[in-house]
Amino acid sequence: MACVTKDERESDGLVKHTGGCHRGAVRFEVWSAPDLHVFNCNCSICTKKQNRHFIVSKSQFTLLQGSDNMTTYTFNTHMAKHTFCKTCGVQSFYTPRSNPDGFGVAPHCLDTGTVRSVTVEDFCGQDWEESMQKHHTIRSMSKPTMDT
Repeated sequence: MACVTKDERESDGLVKHTGGCHRGAVRFEVWSAPDLHVFNCNCSICTKKQNRHFIVSKSQFTLLQGSDNMTTYTFNTHMAKHTFCKTCGVQSFYTPRSNPDGFGVAPHCLDTGTVRSVTVEDFCGQDWEESMQKHHTIRSMSKPTMDT
Protein backbone atom coordinates (compact mmCIF):
# COMPACT_ATOMS: atom_id res chain seq x y z
CA MET A 1 0.00 0.00 0.00
CA ALA A 2 1.17 3.49 -0.79
CA CYS A 3 1.63 6.02 1.97
CA VAL A 4 -0.50 9.16 1.65
CA THR A 5 1.51 12.35 1.89
CA LYS A 6 0.58 15.62 3.55
CA ASP A 7 0.38 17.28 0.11
CA GLU A 8 -2.08 14.62 -1.12
CA ARG A 9 -4.28 15.09 1.96
CA GLU A 10 -4.21 18.84 1.54
CA SER A 11 -5.08 18.52 -2.16
CA ASP A 12 -8.14 16.50 -1.05
CA GLY A 13 -9.22 19.53 1.02
CA LEU A 14 -8.20 18.05 4.37
CA VAL A 15 -6.43 19.94 7.12
CA LYS A 16 -4.44 18.61 10.04
CA HIS A 17 -6.24 19.29 13.31
CA THR A 18 -4.46 18.65 16.60
CA GLY A 19 -6.04 18.21 19.99
CA GLY A 20 -6.11 16.40 23.27
CA CYS A 21 -7.39 16.14 26.80
CA HIS A 22 -7.58 18.91 29.38
CA ARG A 23 -4.18 18.35 30.95
CA GLY A 24 -2.37 17.57 27.70
CA ALA A 25 -1.35 14.01 28.56
CA VAL A 26 -3.37 12.67 25.61
CA ARG A 27 -2.53 14.32 22.28
CA PHE A 28 -3.59 13.40 18.76
CA GLU A 29 -3.73 14.67 15.20
CA VAL A 30 -6.53 14.07 12.76
CA TRP A 31 -6.89 14.87 9.06
CA SER A 32 -10.37 16.09 8.26
CA ALA A 33 -12.18 18.80 6.38
CA PRO A 34 -12.07 22.26 7.97
CA ASP A 35 -15.88 22.17 7.85
CA LEU A 36 -16.89 19.55 10.42
CA HIS A 37 -20.03 17.40 10.28
CA VAL A 38 -20.71 16.73 13.97
CA PHE A 39 -23.19 14.23 15.40
CA ASN A 40 -25.20 15.05 18.50
CA CYS A 41 -26.39 11.68 19.82
CA ASN A 42 -29.10 11.29 22.46
CA CYS A 43 -28.20 7.78 23.68
CA SER A 44 -27.72 7.39 27.43
CA ILE A 45 -23.95 7.87 27.55
CA CYS A 46 -23.72 10.59 24.90
CA THR A 47 -26.40 12.57 26.73
CA LYS A 48 -24.55 12.32 30.05
CA LYS A 49 -21.18 13.21 28.48
CA GLN A 50 -22.52 15.69 25.90
CA ASN A 51 -20.60 13.57 23.39
CA ARG A 52 -20.72 15.51 20.15
CA HIS A 53 -18.27 14.10 17.61
CA PHE A 54 -17.23 13.88 13.97
CA ILE A 55 -16.17 10.60 12.40
CA VAL A 56 -12.92 9.80 10.61
CA SER A 57 -11.19 6.64 9.40
CA LYS A 58 -8.33 5.13 11.40
CA SER A 59 -5.95 6.16 8.62
CA GLN A 60 -6.78 9.83 9.27
CA PHE A 61 -6.10 9.64 13.03
CA THR A 62 -2.78 9.42 14.89
CA LEU A 63 -2.41 9.19 18.65
CA LEU A 64 0.72 11.23 19.37
CA GLN A 65 0.99 10.56 23.10
CA GLY A 66 -0.92 9.30 26.10
CA SER A 67 -1.81 5.69 25.30
CA ASP A 68 -0.45 4.72 28.71
CA ASN A 69 -2.66 7.33 30.40
CA MET A 70 -5.95 6.22 28.83
CA THR A 71 -8.63 3.83 29.96
CA THR A 72 -11.70 2.46 28.21
CA TYR A 73 -15.33 2.09 29.26
CA THR A 74 -17.84 -0.15 27.45
CA PHE A 75 -21.43 -1.15 28.15
CA ASN A 76 -24.46 -2.80 26.52
CA THR A 77 -23.12 -4.26 23.22
CA HIS A 78 -19.50 -3.37 24.16
CA MET A 79 -18.95 -2.23 20.56
CA ALA A 80 -18.29 1.42 21.38
CA LYS A 81 -14.97 1.96 23.13
CA HIS A 82 -15.23 5.10 25.25
CA THR A 83 -11.58 6.01 25.84
CA PHE A 84 -10.63 8.80 28.19
CA CYS A 85 -7.70 10.26 30.12
CA LYS A 86 -7.23 8.53 33.49
CA THR A 87 -6.15 11.79 35.09
CA CYS A 88 -8.52 14.50 33.86
CA GLY A 89 -11.39 12.29 32.64
CA VAL A 90 -11.76 13.99 29.25
CA GLN A 91 -12.79 11.89 26.27
CA SER A 92 -11.20 13.59 23.27
CA PHE A 93 -11.97 10.69 20.93
CA TYR A 94 -13.50 7.22 21.01
CA THR A 95 -14.41 4.26 18.81
CA PRO A 96 -18.12 4.60 17.99
CA ARG A 97 -20.46 1.65 17.68
CA SER A 98 -21.56 2.95 14.29
CA ASN A 99 -17.99 3.03 12.99
CA PRO A 100 -15.76 0.50 14.77
CA ASP A 101 -13.23 0.97 11.95
CA GLY A 102 -12.78 4.65 12.77
CA PHE A 103 -12.86 7.27 15.48
CA GLY A 104 -15.38 9.77 16.78
CA VAL A 105 -13.45 12.94 17.59
CA ALA A 106 -14.73 15.61 19.96
CA PRO A 107 -14.50 18.95 18.13
CA HIS A 108 -14.29 20.81 21.44
CA CYS A 109 -10.98 18.99 22.14
CA LEU A 110 -9.32 20.36 18.99
CA ASP A 111 -6.76 23.13 19.24
CA THR A 112 -7.95 26.43 17.82
CA GLY A 113 -7.24 27.67 14.32
CA THR A 114 -8.13 24.85 11.91
CA VAL A 115 -11.93 24.56 12.07
CA ARG A 116 -13.79 26.79 9.63
CA SER A 117 -17.36 25.73 10.42
CA VAL A 118 -19.37 23.13 12.32
CA THR A 119 -22.65 21.59 11.15
CA VAL A 120 -24.46 19.60 13.84
CA GLU A 121 -26.75 16.70 12.97
CA ASP A 122 -28.95 15.16 15.65
CA PHE A 123 -28.76 11.38 15.81
CA CYS A 124 -31.36 9.35 17.73
CA GLY A 125 -29.19 6.93 19.68
CA GLN A 126 -32.16 6.01 21.87
CA ASP A 127 -33.43 4.05 18.83
CA TRP A 128 -29.95 3.18 17.57
CA GLU A 129 -30.77 0.25 15.27
CA GLU A 130 -33.62 2.09 13.52
CA SER A 131 -31.56 5.27 13.21
CA MET A 132 -28.64 3.38 11.65
CA GLN A 133 -30.96 1.81 9.07
CA LYS A 134 -32.32 5.23 8.12
CA HIS A 135 -28.96 7.00 7.96
CA HIS A 136 -27.41 6.37 4.55
CA THR A 137 -23.92 7.75 5.07
CA ILE A 138 -22.80 7.34 8.69
CA ARG A 139 -21.12 3.93 8.24
CA SER A 140 -19.14 5.14 5.23
CA MET A 141 -17.71 8.10 7.14
CA SER A 142 -14.93 5.97 8.62
CA LYS A 143 -13.96 4.35 5.33
CA PRO A 144 -10.60 5.53 4.03
CA THR A 145 -10.97 7.96 1.17
CA MET A 146 -7.51 7.09 -0.12
CA ASP A 147 -4.91 4.33 0.15
CA THR A 148 -2.68 4.55 3.17
